Amino acid sequence: MSESRGPGRRPGRRPGVSDTRGQILTAARAIFAEKGFDKATIRGIARAAGVDPALVHHYFDTKEGVFVAAMRLPFDPAVLVPILVTGPREEVGERLVRFILTITADPKAREPVLALLRSAVTNDQVVAMIREFMVEALLGRVADALGIPLLRMEAAFSQMFGLVMARHIVQMEPMASADPEELVALVGPTIQRYVDP
Repeated sequence: MSESRGPGRRPGRRPGVSDTRGQILTAARAIFAEKGFDKATIRGIARAAGVDPALVHHYFDTKEGVFVAAMRLPFDPAVLVPILVTGPREEVGERLVRFILTITADPKAREPVLALLRSAVTNDQVVAMIREFMVEALLGRVADALGIPLLRMEAAFSQMFGLVMARHIVQMEPMASADPEELVALVGPTIQRYVDP
């Protein structure tokens, strides 16, 4: 015998049920903006969203995962770090440059990154949040994996930051329209100098 659902009732999600993932992301954006990446916690984000911390872990796994989703970043350190450090050591510079040029080539992927960079120029809270995320979740991990001082990774990042700014924000020619592989060949050896032991 089939269960009666009543007139007009359909199976599936009940009307009015909130978007839990969306609530978590909204809360995360507010918490990251208020406390920065370093001081934000999964518990604090969960409390602000009105959910159990286990649910935040279910959707995003780690604090870095929440940050990536909340800021709509086109990369996740958990995926990026192994890409950068796996493979021949002498090709790390090229891999890094190619990766950055690839993710910023797609306008949809590029826009959240550029929006954060523009905000960082005028907003101290955004600067702190980006700095903490980049150092703790990305640059520090790559530096540790490669066995080099953090300063070297920060120097490499500054080169890549300048490349993205010149190519996509200032739109300097011929750099803005240069073939990505030409830039990999040009900039890769410079980045490699920073990451060589």
